[in-house]
Amino acid sequence: MTIKLEQKTPDAMAQTVRIGPHQFLSDASVAEGSLDAGPNPHDLYDAALGACKALTVLWYARKKGMAVTDVKTVVERDASSERAGVYRLAARLQVAGDISDAQLSELAAVAAKCPVHKLMTLVTTEITTELERMQ
Repeated sequence: MTIKLEQKTPDAMAQTVRIGPHQFLSDASVAEGSLDAGPNPHDLYDAALGACKALTVLWYARKKGMAVTDVKTVVERDASSERAGVYRLAARLQVAGDISDAQLSELAAVAAKCPVHKLMTLVTTEITTELERMQ
């Protein structure tokens, strides 16, 4: 999968993000010298966790025939120790539907094992960065 980004306009910092057929803006805050025209990269990182947990719970519930009708997720960030190497995310999922307490516990265990959660906590990510002149 290739994700492409390009500066929206020459006088703004906002980036147009293209992922397959999808497109949205990412930007920096006004305090950082931009227009806050979209979520910043930290927001996108945090949102990836919330989306993955919700989608994983919905997928699992459907696979197991659980009567889950809705999942709402809130992710709260504590970046106060990020520079010291600790970035804290707290995800809270609200699940609607006619499910038992045992099924709710089962879904909680599944949410804790979503692929992005694992990626953020168990995998070593190797990143290479190259800069080149535009032609």
